[in-house]
Amino acid sequence: MLVVADTGPPHYLLLIDAIDLLPRLFGAVTLPMPVLAELCHPAAPPAVRAWAAVPPPWVAVVAASDLPEAARLRLGPGEAAAIALAQAQGATLLLMDDRAGVAAARARGLAVVGTLGLLDFAARRGLLDLAAALARLQATNFRVRPEVVEALLAQHRTGQAG
Repeated sequence: MLVVADTGPPHYLLLIDAIDLLPRLFGAVTLPMPVLAELCHPAAPPAVRAWAAVPPPWVAVVAASDLPEAARLRLGPGEAAAIALAQAQGATLLLMDDRAGVAAARARGLAVVGTLGLLDFAARRGLLDLAAALARLQATNFRVRPEVVEALLAQHRTGQAG
């Protein structure tokens, strides 16, 4: 399974101390260099920068110069490179939160899941307490409507998740 990530999901999983979900769910994740650069940006939280400075062995980083399609996408550099890499390598899944990026990826036939979807997926597999993870996520600058969080929690309470 080839999984490519944009900046958002690893960023937020790091902030809620759940980055270990990625190797547990997928084994390995591939990041294009512009995504790693965004994770290392001086404005990123210290924990995110520290992780990105020395990515773990389950993270593969791919140079953006190998992704000419990225220049044609009218998105930020991380989103464009992640979509181009996912397309070029035939990724099974793209991890992305950015709405415009998700729409562009889906228009290209890519399967996409965001941070909330990852938490849902992990909770259904018994890898985390969804309510606690969502509470930690909501304490960050992650933007999600409260009714979306409540609906997700309600699905899990009634056993309808997935």
